[in-house]
Amino acid sequence: MAEQTNPAAPAASARPRVLPPRALGRATLERQLLLSRSPMSAKDAVGHLVGLQAQNTRPPYYQLFARLADFDPAELSTLMESREVVRIVTLRSTIHTHTADDALTLRPLVQPARDRELNMFRRGLVGVDPDRLAAIGRELVEERPRTPKELREALLVQWPDADPQALSVAARCTLPLVQVVPRGLWGRSGQVELTTVEHWLGRPARPAAAPDATVLRYLGAFGPASVKDMQRWAGLTRLGEVFERLRPRLVTFRDENGVELFDLPDAPRPDPDTPAPPRFLPEFDNVLLGHADRTRIIPPRYRGRNGNGNQAYGTVLVDGFLAAVWRYGTPGGKPREATTLTVQALGRLSRAERDAVTEEGMGMLAAMLPADPSAHEVRFARFVDFGE
Repeated sequence: MAEQTNPAAPAASARPRVLPPRALGRATLERQLLLSRSPMSAKDAVGHLVGLQAQNTRPPYYQLFARLADFDPAELSTLMESREVVRIVTLRSTIHTHTADDALTLRPLVQPARDRELNMFRRGLVGVDPDRLAAIGRELVEERPRTPKELREALLVQWPDADPQALSVAARCTLPLVQVVPRGLWGRSGQVELTTVEHWLGRPARPAAAPDATVLRYLGAFGPASVKDMQRWAGLTRLGEVFERLRPRLVTFRDENGVELFDLPDAPRPDPDTPAPPRFLPEFDNVLLGHADRTRIIPPRYRGRNGNGNQAYGTVLVDGFLAAVWRYGTPGGKPREATTLTVQALGRLSRAERDAVTEEGMGMLAAMLPADPSAHEVRFARFVDFGE
């Protein structure tokens, strides 16, 4: 049962209550729709979660399957085709799937991070006027969607002495570029082709989202959280003054290390013993990346075990914490053949936990892959097998 919270701010002399990782994890999982699947629509979920990490094309679909009741991948594809959601570089300088409204407002909000990124490549941009580059780049991609290679080569005509990679970064940082469909569609993806978000949506640019409103939305999806947590999630700095401005509207806690955590007064904070069913998450799911201190989901002993360098694995949550990694494969790589979902536990799982993971995995395969469900299987393997 969710904790009943007094919305009134605590007295100045009161010591904020300490929330251990398990309590923080249950609160975040509830807001991430991972304690029980939600009946909300895919579009509403994308908005509630303030976007889905979409560095690769399939993860947004698996993120929504883990969170929504009766999710059909075609629902998200339809939203992309109707331009109600888009793929665009925003948070942490990575591609996210956002609602159209968020794409128009969150991208300007994180522009300072894009400016810092651009500054890192300034040596390769000697003699390049960023404003002129943005104007030329906009004209090119709004004439017709361009691949990154086409855009880079066209810009090199204007600045032949510039570093090609730096020109590509400059275009991405100065322009709000979206990846147009069919890129990202379920089962029908294509190469990356870019145009501006305003041109794709047929709507003018909008003022950046107010940082105050975005802080509140972040807490609603990831809280309780510290200032540093949100800064890591957004890729921004200097948000402390925003939290201070909002302090009268928020409640505060401490984590076990004494770090101050902020939260919405009426947000759910379930009992730490609330059951958390197994969930299969794709690589780079934001619930794993949305905090500076990730111990609410990733036990310290498993830190760094859900990836290898720049390669991240799909992850399995058991009892609300990272417990395994996963991948699936098909004979001959043919998606309509029998599919084996391989789960590699990072530690010991009980028989009941293995059974629950198997049931959840079989449900995911049946919902997300077209093969006959009876052809699927879930198997458990040693962790080292992924490297073989």
